[in-house]
Amino acid sequence: MSCIEKIITSEIFEQYREQGIFASKKVIFTNGCFDILHSGHVLYLEEARSLGDFLVIGLNSDLSVKRLKGKGRPINTEQERAIVLSGLSFVDYIIFFEEDTPFELIKSIRPDVLVKGGDWAIEKIVGHDIVTQSGGEVRSLLFKEGKSSTAIIERINNL
Repeated sequence: MSCIEKIITSEIFEQYREQGIFASKKVIFTNGCFDILHSGHVLYLEEARSLGDFLVIGLNSDLSVKRLKGKGRPINTEQERAIVLSGLSFVDYIIFFEEDTPFELIKSIRPDVLVKGGDWAIEKIVGHDIVTQSGGEVRSLLFKEGKSSTAIIERINNL
């Protein structure tokens, strides 16, 4: 599958589900801005993918990142971020979302496992209630110390 074919909409994901592509498979979902991709992201996403059969990433749109992170962000456009993420062999699908949180996307995707980084308490993870009520699992992976986009930007600004 090419990088571009991995970038889909929630409607296409639903069509795939109806076609049985995910039957007897475990769908993992995570989300984020992934504004400046770094090794912490790669390790995190690889670990997330190890929990199941398909890794779906909800990617904040440019407008969403700007609202969440401020006027100087995103550093890279949503298309640039999506293409780099889709180039990772363990990423199966990327779906953009415009809202500040992926709540509606999680309702649509209905993942078997919802994953966030270790700086998130499980009860604070958006969509945890939706996933657990449908029999799914919510995981908070270990935090990758010193691996954050904000820290990288601060280092650059202090040069």
